Amino acid sequence: MLHVHQFPCLIDNYGFLLHDPDSGECVCIDTPDATAYLAEAEQLGWAITQIWNTHWHPDHAGGNGHIKAATGCTIAAPAVEIDRIEEVDRLLTGGDRLAIGDNIAEVIDVGGHTSGHLAFYLPAAEIAFVGDALFALGCGRMFEGTPAQFWSSLLRLRALPPQTTIYCAHEYTANNAKFALHADPGNEELRIYAEEVTALRARDEPTVPFTLKREIAANPFLRADDRALQTQWKQQNAIDTFAALRKAKDNFS
Repeated sequence: MLHVHQFPCLIDNYGFLLHDPDSGECVCIDTPDATAYLAEAEQLGWAITQIWNTHWHPDHAGGNGHIKAATGCTIAAPAVEIDRIEEVDRLLTGGDRLAIGDNIAEVIDVGGHTSGHLAFYLPAAEIAFVGDALFALGCGRMFEGTPAQFWSSLLRLRALPPQTTIYCAHEYTANNAKFALHADPGNEELRIYAEEVTALRARDEPTVPFTLKREIAANPFLRADDRALQTQWKQQNAIDTFAALRKAKDNFS
């Protein structure tokens, strides 16, 4: 059974170490803080063998060089973003596969936040690492992609089995919940979810990971093809509704 070790780093990032006890392999999912990753792995007695980067942003790939120098690990990263990521050994595109021991990860194209953003889905473990493509009750800012691209990416994630456990890279859920309630005020599933988020953050507990099933019911960015939400946002289709939601969230306070 794979083990996921989650820990806070930087200001609001989460770090993830994925460990296979059978092979002894350990994967860094992104590298926001090399010192923290190396310290956590040492404390656990796990030897880092790989890095899987979701995208090029420094709070996701900035620790590559330091960790590789310390461990000799290999690095897999989006091919589209190769000119902005250090020390890459393997270039990835959607549809590729990675392995940790005997466990296979499917590489999913989730471009939109950045052009080449990838997610990693391990079907046997029913877990997915989605970087900044999808957040609890939100999604990443659209820095480089288009609304059509980003919406297609979210549909790929939404199509995963609903029991999938999602690991995103930031603790943004409290703010996301405020916008989601503004965007979709009549959603009872969302209201219940938002109350639980408030309680968790009041106890300084993480809201990550979370289940895809709950996001499908409550996350407005996964519901842009819902006719009631389209009507509420005065749009005619899913792409325009997603674009309107994303623009509104960018300016929400």
